[in-house]
Amino acid sequence: MPFELDHLFICTNIGAPAADRLVSFGLTEGTSNIHAGQGTANRRFFFHNCMLELLWVHSSEEAQSEVTRPMYLWERWRDRDRTACPFGVCFHPTPHSTDPLPFPTWTYRPAYLPPPLSISVATNATVLTEPMLFYLAFRKRQDAYPEEQQELLRHAVAFWEITRVTLASPHADCLSPELQSAIASNLIQLRQGETYLMELGFDGEMQGRQADFRPELPLILYW
Repeated sequence: MPFELDHLFICTNIGAPAADRLVSFGLTEGTSNIHAGQGTANRRFFFHNCMLELLWVHSSEEAQSEVTRPMYLWERWRDRDRTACPFGVCFHPTPHSTDPLPFPTWTYRPAYLPPPLSISVATNATVLTEPMLFYLAFRKRQDAYPEEQQELLRHAVAFWEITRVTLASPHADCLSPELQSAIASNLIQLRQGETYLMELGFDGEMQGRQADFRPELPLILYW
């Protein structure tokens, strides 16, 4: 594949108190970010190949600014418990890949990224019943960074890699071409569900166990 998963986000309440449940479960929390000019902040959990981000809007003014408005982050976060899909899926290139992404994108240049870095956002960003799709050309696997640049990748529950991403949606029967192309990559799966839900499988799910974090988070972990 010319690209692979970089990270996944879930829109959460301000401050992401649900992250405390993940910590209590046995995940090691990494560094957090405030996205200057974008109006969002996060709490993050890193694995060898991917990262899980709990994201919220801390400034509605910044999130609705002229630069950020086309991302529809404000609307996605505001309506996360109603009609909007609270998820985002980010990809990055595999080593030495020069192949284009399978879906069309537009270029987003947020204030918190130094030039010439940018984010390629799929053109279905306006479809709030679907996960947001985007691409970071300058990123790579978490464990591919030098040790001094790596986040904490060791967890008490001994999770290493995310090996399955399945999203449930009430709107899985009517998809944009962009999302259909992302699913065709076999990096994510989508199924019909009564509510939005993210299922993450770790290390091939060899132990046959699971942990359900609802209702605080629309998230189930399998290992």
